[in-house]
Amino acid sequence: MHYTLFIRCVAEFIGTALMVALGNGSVANVELKGTKGFHGGWILIGFGYGIGVMIPVMMFAGISGGAFNPAMTLGMATNGLFPWSEVLPYLAAQFLGAIFGQALIVAAYKPYYDHTTNADSILGTFSTIDNAHSKLNGFINEFLGTFVLVLGAVALTSDKVDSRADFIGLGFLVMALVISLGGATGPALNPARDLGPRILHAILPLQHKGSSQWEYSWVPVVAPIVGAICAVKVWTTFF
Repeated sequence: MHYTLFIRCVAEFIGTALMVALGNGSVANVELKGTKGFHGGWILIGFGYGIGVMIPVMMFAGISGGAFNPAMTLGMATNGLFPWSEVLPYLAAQFLGAIFGQALIVAAYKPYYDHTTNADSILGTFSTIDNAHSKLNGFINEFLGTFVLVLGAVALTSDKVDSRADFIGLGFLVMALVISLGGATGPALNPARDLGPRILHAILPLQHKGSSQWEYSWVPVVAPIVGAICAVKVWTTFF
């Protein structure tokens, strides 16, 4: 069934919002003081993000393609697999969805944000952090993680058949990437998932929130886009 561009953008908006709410919600549960999951560990966050990607893809892949990621959209368009005329509407839906999903998390966890005094813990529930104070290290991690994510996503869905096994595999892939490569920066692997919530972090009057680290903010935007373009190029060239 063919859906209009508007309906597909609605699906991208809702799917991205759910992904951010479920993923960053797991971070908030672990990082914010007083929550049931406080100090629950990185594996809990890995599960949250893996399932947070898998469920929206299951819901909306048959409608919009289930990108929920500007890097994926741009990677496909650059390699001739997605129409450029639809790129800007998709990107707008994805960024707005990420902001909306993050706003839901702030509303749900507001008392725990107020009790948390660690600025990095607060920022970590919104966006990635330059833990090593190295933009090069962050770029390498974001590029590598997104390359593997997009290559895996394209490979899993290359048969054009909506398979639950493929979607589950994608969820486990995201989970593995968060657990294995996420220790360095977060990770983002998705410009909307990082930049949208970072903008909200800068705007909202949260106590003890500290810096939004704008000097680092270009890394989780540019590196995933480059990684996604390279991943789709490798797939289309060799497979």
